[in-house]
Amino acid sequence: MVEKKTKVVKETKTAKKVDNSALTSDALSSKLTDLKKEAMNMRFQHAAGQLPKTHVIRKNRREIARVKTAIGAAKK
Repeated sequence: MVEKKTKVVKETKTAKKVDNSALTSDALSSKLTDLKKEAMNMRFQHAAGQLPKTHVIRKNRREIARVKTAIGAAKK
């Protein structure tokens, strides 16, 4: 008896994580651009002292890394 392994998609309060392997390369690159813009805005807010939840910077950085990994895996 062989069990299938399924990917667990973690749901957070703010957003549901998207399975990056299901997205096309164009969708991944646009998502990467959006995440980078969001990171820049968060850096500005943090520097100005207007970002109350600083942990979102780290989450954003990790999501960027996930997207970059998925783009690299799609190229192979």
